[in-house]
Amino acid sequence: MNKEIQEAKDVKGFKPRSVVYATQIDEEFGEALAGYYKAVWKERENGLNMKQKHLLVFTIACSKLNVESALKILERLKKFEATSQEIKDAMMIAAWTGGIQNFTDFSPKILKEMERLGF
Repeated sequence: MNKEIQEAKDVKGFKPRSVVYATQIDEEFGEALAGYYKAVWKERENGLNMKQKHLLVFTIACSKLNVESALKILERLKKFEATSQEIKDAMMIAAWTGGIQNFTDFSPKILKEMERLGF
């Protein structure tokens, strides 16, 4: 495994599927995507921490009705010790940006998973 790909895995805790697929297409493409992935998720001084980044992508996933992704991100939020209220605030922001119908569509599954994960 090349250095960029290993570092992307180290940053996130797992090898992103997109990097795996890109590498199968072309090694350089996989390396480039791994570098992009690493740059996005790297913690920087005075920047967003991992919990904040995950709250942002969770909010976006909910607002776009990407419930499957939101449920996976919820597990990461548990790891980064997000509070129940932080997640609920993110859901309310998703309702604001994506519309109340989206909120109605994603909320039942998210709330059920929150309960399962112990939020």
